[in-house]
This record gives sequence, structure tokens and C-alpha cells, in this order.
Amino acid sequence: MKHLHTFALIEAVARSGSMRKAAEDMNLTASALNRRIRGFEAEFGSPIFERIPGGVRLNPAGEMLLHHYRMSKSDLARVQSHVADLTGERRGHVRIACSQALLPYFLPEQIARYRAAHPGVTFTVTVRDRAQAEQELASYASDLALVFEPVYLVDFEVLHLIPQRVHAVLRKDHPLAAKPELRLWECLDSPSVAPNAKYGVRHLLDFAARKLGRTLNPVLETESFELIRHYVLHEQAIGFQIPIGLRAPDDGSLVFRPLAERDVATGSLILGQLRGRTLPVASARFAMQLAAALHED
Repeated sequence: MKHLHTFALIEAVARSGSMRKAAEDMNLTASALNRRIRGFEAEFGSPIFERIPGGVRLNPAGEMLLHHYRMSKSDLARVQSHVADLTGERRGHVRIACSQALLPYFLPEQIARYRAAHPGVTFTVTVRDRAQAEQELASYASDLALVFEPVYLVDFEVLHLIPQRVHAVLRKDHPLAAKPELRLWECLDSPSVAPNAKYGVRHLLDFAARKLGRTLNPVLETESFELIRHYVLHEQAIGFQIPIGLRAPDDGSLVFRPLAERDVATGSLILGQLRGRTLPVASARFAMQLAAALHED
């Protein structure tokens, strides 16, 4: 246990790439942090950082050490969760990396539901694209990932999967709003608002457009799904999103229409964790709740 704080300092240096910046983040002087790291390296028997222009980075020994620390921290959190369960009051902290589409409705409802039964459990939710979410799991920065169309799935253990069709988001008076389903070529003939290439929705749209010999040329490209939903109210444009992140406003100003599956493939919203990892109790139980809720959806 005595080295846990030192490991946290090492992680801060690795994250920032700078002794000076890490010292500021951890409320230490740079000289004190440097002494702490060098003292640990002497006891460990090997340097863990290499100096590079503009800062430092972990060497291979440091990478192995940091991975060990993250595994140990995860195991400790799991044991603490088990101990808390012995008292009859579940405690713990659940960390989730998720797609933006889960933020407006699904995750707030699920977290509130879980905390109503287990008020001692706290949460951290980070918005990540489909590649970043997998990196969060691999680095133990997140316990769970809930993302649309993950990229690699190498170390990603799938806990639950549900299909999600890409939907068009339109103003209620858009000429295409009266149709129950839209063809992609119709959408490409209108101004569009689309997520950028990091997101699964855009990946599916670009792939489908290429099959038609067309390209998606949005008038507005963004990382914000909220901006997409709001912008279409100001121009006769078409936005794109998955249905779990959509809920019709009370005033009926927006409508949502699925794109034909013969044009755009149905994607997958996937709940997962790092393959082979044993999750802390709170995270494992919350994953079970999420899987059940996704199944109901």
C-alpha cells in the first residue's frame, strides 16, 4: 500500500508527459516530484521514464509497471466493494465511457435508478468516441464502455448488444417529414448536419454513400449530437443519430425517421468491459442493470 501514492504520481507524469505539469496537477514542487520518482526508480531497480525533447515518457519497464498498478488498483476497488457488501450497504465507484447518444435520456435514468437502491455508489461518465472508449477500458480508466459501432474489439468483452438503425432528424415541416422511412439518396439531395468521422453513425453513412457512388457533404459537421438536433430547427437540413439518443419534443417541432436498411446497414450499440477483467461489485451489478434495460429497449 505504501507505493500507491507514488504510483499515482507516476501515472500523472505519464498522462501529462511533463514532470513540471504533473507536479502542478498533484500540488507538489517539480523538485519534490522528481526526487520521489528517482527514489522509486532506485528501489525498483530500473528507470521507468526516458527524457525526450519537451518532456518525458514511460519506457517499456514503466509501461509494464503502470499496467500492473492499474490492475492492482482495480483489484483493490473490487475487494473494497466486496467488503462494503458484507456490511449490507453497497458502496463503490462506477466509471463509464460512452457515446454521446446515451447522455440525454438513457444513462441519467439508469444511474438514478441504481442510486435509488444503492445511494453509496458514485459514478463518473466520460464521453468518448468509439476508438477512445476501447482505449479507456484497456488503460483501466473506465470499467464499462457503452458505444455505438466500436472499432477494434480486440480486448473488448461484449456484455450486451442491441441493433440501432440510423435515423434522420428533421424539422416537422421538412418536405421529407411525412414519409415513414427515408432513402439515403433523398437525404443526400438535401443539406445535412452530420457527426464527424470519429463516430459510428458517420462511418455507416459514408460507407453507404460510397455504395451509391455518392458522398456525404454536410453543411455542418460536428462532434455534438445536441448541436445536430438543434440546428435542423434553423434550416431545412437533415441530421443523423441513433434512436436511443432521440426523444420527440413536446411541441412536435422535430420528427425522426429511420433510413432504409437496404441503403444504410443497421449498427450495433455495445455494452462491454475489458476482456478477462473481474469488475468491482458495483460496476458488475450496474452492467447487469444496463444489459437488462437495453434488452427491454
